[in-house]
Amino acid sequence: MPQDTQSSSDSLAAIRELEHKIFELTEQLNAMRRDAIGAPIPDYPFQTLEGPRRLSELFGGRDKLLAIHNMGQGCRYCTLWADGINGFLPHLESELAVVLLSKDPPAVQRGFANARGWRFRLASHGGGDYIREQSTAPGVDNMPGAVLYELDNGTVLRKNAVVFGPGDMFCSAWNLLALAGFSADNWTPQFGYWQRPVTLDDGGLNVLE
Repeated sequence: MPQDTQSSSDSLAAIRELEHKIFELTEQLNAMRRDAIGAPIPDYPFQTLEGPRRLSELFGGRDKLLAIHNMGQGCRYCTLWADGINGFLPHLESELAVVLLSKDPPAVQRGFANARGWRFRLASHGGGDYIREQSTAPGVDNMPGAVLYELDNGTVLRKNAVVFGPGDMFCSAWNLLALAGFSADNWTPQFGYWQRPVTLDDGGLNVLE
């Protein structure tokens, strides 16, 4: 077997072995998450288009709530994560309540969500106590991620939390791009991918940049 062919075969075998190890470690991690004991937290206030709501009210009659921490309409990375999660939102909502939280006012949240085609329920923490005290990364305000809450006899329990970041398991786009050699070092998500041609066949008037 030629040396370059052998090297390629060895590299693929090493990749498969590492993938298997990651799969096993992920299974262990998920088992630990299932066994985690929730800690009680305050019933924080939020603003919605329907008026003020407490965290406990965002459960919508369910006993589990997945809170997506989004930095707001100004973050392309948070938008990428929400775009992906929105695609399988019906599957998530078959088992638990889901809400997207950000600092943006409710009307701004809804306008941006509509522009992206998001179907999330939305609530605004306004950058207050909630995001400072319940950040997915302690000591870091407004860190993107997700928190799983449980409701136990009216008490809200924080059970699990994760930080969102390039290459994580919560946004498949990064892992698919990685197959082609792209990473956060050479690829940045955008709000739109249309590139204006040098010459427009329609005359080029009134183009919104």
